[in-house]
Amino acid sequence: MRAAPTILHLDMDAFFAAAEQASKPSLRGKPVVVGGLGPRGVVATASYEARRFGVHSAMPMGQARRLAPNAAYLVPRFSFYRSISEQVMELLSRLSPLVEPLSLDEAFVDLDAGGVADDSASARAAGERLRADILATTGLTGSVGLAGSKMIAKIASEEAKPDGLVLIEPGTERELLAPRSVRILPGVGPATGEHLRRAGMTTVSDLVEAGEAELVRLLGRAHGASLYLMAQGYDDRPVVAERDAKSVSVEDTFDVDLHDRVRIRFEVERLAERCVGRLRASGHSGRTIVLKVRRFDFSTLTRSETLRGPTDDPGVVREAAGRLLEAVDTTGGVRLLGVGVSGLADYTQEDLFAQAEADAAHAAEGAVGAVGAVATVSASEEGAEGDAGAAVTGASAVASVEPEAHEPVERRWAPGHDVRHAVYGAGWVQGSGVGRVTVRFEEPWSEPGRVRTFAVDDPELEPGEALPLVRRG
Repeated sequence: MRAAPTILHLDMDAFFAAAEQASKPSLRGKPVVVGGLGPRGVVATASYEARRFGVHSAMPMGQARRLAPNAAYLVPRFSFYRSISEQVMELLSRLSPLVEPLSLDEAFVDLDAGGVADDSASARAAGERLRADILATTGLTGSVGLAGSKMIAKIASEEAKPDGLVLIEPGTERELLAPRSVRILPGVGPATGEHLRRAGMTTVSDLVEAGEAELVRLLGRAHGASLYLMAQGYDDRPVVAERDAKSVSVEDTFDVDLHDRVRIRFEVERLAERCVGRLRASGHSGRTIVLKVRRFDFSTLTRSETLRGPTDDPGVVREAAGRLLEAVDTTGGVRLLGVGVSGLADYTQEDLFAQAEADAAHAAEGAVGAVGAVATVSASEEGAEGDAGAAVTGASAVASVEPEAHEPVERRWAPGHDVRHAVYGAGWVQGSGVGRVTVRFEEPWSEPGRVRTFAVDDPELEPGEALPLVRRG
């Protein structure tokens, strides 16, 4: 615990939705919901305007539509959000060498380690400068919490929302926490909170009064003892600049249960490719391949295979995932698939390349027909946002075009995604269906733009790149 509030917690305000509003002038001040738009989609982020209707993160999208039927519903643009996140993290790194990212829009910073703060006044000044720099660089707002510990700094940033700064002086933690719900403490989720409620503990002061022995009896030694310390405001966890990743994984939930075995195999291979892409981006390789299958009845199966050594070869991961799939009964349908790699290392076992070649040769002997059977599906998925995956495939119109190989390819126009027209310039997809796509042509620094409708196969309309939120020069 610190004598000065030199631990900073930054949380960007309604990040995904705010980024969409900033890039689309016509949506500013209006309810915006970002997430999977299919029947099984969930809300990733809701703007503050949408939250007034009761919409919140992790809510089923169908429920959100009932609560806010007139909101704008958009598919996530994760590559766009990452680019903004990188700008924010760069600003944090200027404050201190100790920055601990928690997600794209959230991080802890040790101000003392960066020499920019050693008391309340300097910490507050650093926090206000950061907020101003984020606004100038990205056009977005973030909320800042300052305290002597990570737990209290995170509570402070939550109280600062939206677009504010709250500093909690060290020494006042216990008084601050006492009347709050036990759910405010790290590690107390719905199940633990209900367990404590049944024992008569609903506030943090109830935990302190119960004592460490009682919490250990209820929750076990490790959890009970740590919870008792946190209830008293004690949290000595350091800001850790880098976390060692334990695994890398991707998964997709499908709007309609998959029954066709060839399609399921293709989706597993596609997930394996995406997983390897993330694995390589993180600078790792791995030796344990994991397949996750959630069936029609919500039962979830996981299967794993450990290789001779770590690999980042897509052929090896793809074939291993395929072998794992062969051991899973998919009769009745599949609603979710996932592929992961664990047992990470920062090197690659070279002899696995030979294994990949052998596996590929073996697969080629009997798989030529299967490749042709899924060519259309492969091309259609390439047009969707990689991280949004199949959760959004039911939300966009489809057009068939002819690529060089003369195989039909599906073009998808996902709501919210960027496009460019040969005549009208940059815009974004407002909606699509029955062979038509509606585009609003506007830029982050322009007035709200005009809406025009095109055929989904209009040759002058192409997917576009996201524009920066702040115009330079």
